[in-house]
Amino acid sequence: MSASTTSPLLRRLRRRPLLIASGLLLTASVGLYSFTASRGVAAEPTAAVPPPAPKVTVSPVEVKLVTEFEEITGRIDATETVELRARVSGHLDSIHFQAGQLVKKGDLLFTIDPRWYQAQFDLANARAGVAVREAKRAQDLLAAAAISSEEAESRRAKAAEAQAELVAARLDLEHTEVRAPIDGRVHRAFVTAGNLVSGAPGNATALTTIVSTGAAFVYADLDENTLLKFNRSARDHHLLTEAGRVPVTMQLADELDYPRHGYIDSMDNRVNPSTGTLTVRMLFPNEDGALVPGLFARVRLPVGAPQTTLLVSERAIGTDQSQKFVLTVSTDNTVAYRTVKLGGAISGKRVIRQGLNPGDSIIVNGLQRVRPGMTVAPEPEMAAGPLPSSTSAGSKLASTR
Repeated sequence: MSASTTSPLLRRLRRRPLLIASGLLLTASVGLYSFTASRGVAAEPTAAVPPPAPKVTVSPVEVKLVTEFEEITGRIDATETVELRARVSGHLDSIHFQAGQLVKKGDLLFTIDPRWYQAQFDLANARAGVAVREAKRAQDLLAAAAISSEEAESRRAKAAEAQAELVAARLDLEHTEVRAPIDGRVHRAFVTAGNLVSGAPGNATALTTIVSTGAAFVYADLDENTLLKFNRSARDHHLLTEAGRVPVTMQLADELDYPRHGYIDSMDNRVNPSTGTLTVRMLFPNEDGALVPGLFARVRLPVGAPQTTLLVSERAIGTDQSQKFVLTVSTDNTVAYRTVKLGGAISGKRVIRQGLNPGDSIIVNGLQRVRPGMTVAPEPEMAAGPLPSSTSAGSKLASTR
């Protein structure tokens, strides 16, 4: 067989394996599609399921009849403070107290060496005795016309002078014993025994101080706005008074809800032009001895008459740069952003002066999980149980006015 006769046939036989392989691939593809369809798998991807609405805790705006207060910072001071200084010069002989001890009026605190002053007193006493006797004898001689009236008058003057020197010597001797002038708590001794102390006027040596431990004063500075508000309410007779005095409340740094009650004792008669403030002095009882002079205190000062006020939880208040805000939930569970103007704090709640209405529902827990315009799943505060303090967006607003 010639090459020209067999060549087309050979070429067809060589292409046959390629055709068979193509057919097998097509058959496999059709079978895979049929298997996928029979399993019910969709050919196209399904749409994403939206996440559930976040849960938040809500509370209604509270409406109460309350008195408006301003919170101010004050400093505690004793009603009586005495700085003891030496009144005579000499060596400090002994100290009769311990630092921080409670003392009574008249208790002996220091003794200055009394020997010199005792000698001066004895000398003055002797001179006074002689002068008095001479004056009495002169009076008898004058009656007998034995001396002139001028001589008798001179002896009487010397007797009076000697008695005055005796009184001065007695005072100096008494001042060698330094005694407590008031009841209170004594400081440490500023000078140790054996040192020379001076009683010279204007340069007397400081020995110690005593502060009273009874009722305490609290001094605070009112800014102009607070002062004007307070004075306006006082002129309009809107301030509540007790026995003719304006009551105030106070708390220390480790106390809550202003448990201490006192009253305004006095106010300065002019505003300090350098600070624009006026100092007010308040008096508070101190039965437990916790009011130590020098401590800071928070004072709540009434500046208005009782009136209907909106209150919200401190935990509901957030800070957006320089303004305060709360997030409310509408009837269709949509979150809304409300800027608010704050007043004072009352029992863990904050006065809202502007921005909310009675009946508004505000978010008190879950602020960081939501944004304005979102739909949420609100839960009443009572049903939510205790809330962790870390979720409170307004927990640092307790001292903000």
